[in-house]
Amino acid sequence: MLSKNLKRTNLASEVIEELKKVTWPSKKHTFRLTMIVIFFALIIGLYVGIIDIFLTKGLELITK
Repeated sequence: MLSKNLKRTNLASEVIEELKKVTWPSKKHTFRLTMIVIFFALIIGLYVGIIDIFLTKGLELITK
């Protein structure tokens, strides 16, 4: 039981030490990358939506 508590404490301290080494992005950089991701998600969503509309119309023509 004692060894489990020591392992948890050791793991927690190692995690904290590693997080101190991380170089976190600035707010400006994070915002910019978020906008890029949203932009590409919208473009891909629009593309998939258009393909879906064309396939739906094509299947309607075939099945009539």
